[in-house]
Amino acid sequence: MAFSRTAAAAAAAGTLIVVIAASSIANRPPAPGSAAGADALPSPMLHGQVSLEEALAARRSVREFAPAALTDAEIGQLLWAAQGVTSADGRRTAPSAGGTYPLELLAVTASGVHRYLPKTHSLRVVRSGDVRAELAEVALEQRFVADAPLVVVVAAVPSRTAARYGARAERYVALEAGHATQNLLLQAVALGLVAVPVGAFDDAAVAWVTGLDAGEQALYLVPIGRAR
Repeated sequence: MAFSRTAAAAAAAGTLIVVIAASSIANRPPAPGSAAGADALPSPMLHGQVSLEEALAARRSVREFAPAALTDAEIGQLLWAAQGVTSADGRRTAPSAGGTYPLELLAVTASGVHRYLPKTHSLRVVRSGDVRAELAEVALEQRFVADAPLVVVVAAVPSRTAARYGARAERYVALEAGHATQNLLLQAVALGLVAVPVGAFDDAAVAWVTGLDAGEQALYLVPIGRAR
């Protein structure tokens, strides 16, 4: 599906953002967080070969990627680093104001768009088919977005945090996106991968292409892969 400029204009004008054009989705996904129809990811590693200090020193923004796909274990490890559950009471790898956990992660690969479910460490298909070229288009024509075998969309549901903190939630959600994304970038280094955080994109268009639900907004795109 080519992204419609008309649809972007309508969304920007305040029209409710639809998930994806009905003709481009085989099945409407369950509500966010539901494990129905999800595929379990390999359990995350708790011990790596690269120290935190080494990962900090080696981290660089890289925009050239080899085409090789990432493994399920690598994808799972990356998503876990950003938003994985680390305790029986549901606490996660990144801090969250009041434990409101507004973030939602989408993994965009050649096979489609997948939503990460932290509680079950699993992926649920949101949309089948490769949308990376469309995602690059709405990311202001940054072609390296299409080249990366994985693009993690860091999105948020601000209302989860606003229900407790009101207007201050805007700051808390932005801070949390930064915490999670730094975890993601450092985990990429530890896995021998390269990545770059991207903040330049059309918000409404990214929501359309990736199938974000009403009330969700994209905050970051993080292309990840092997160095070319």
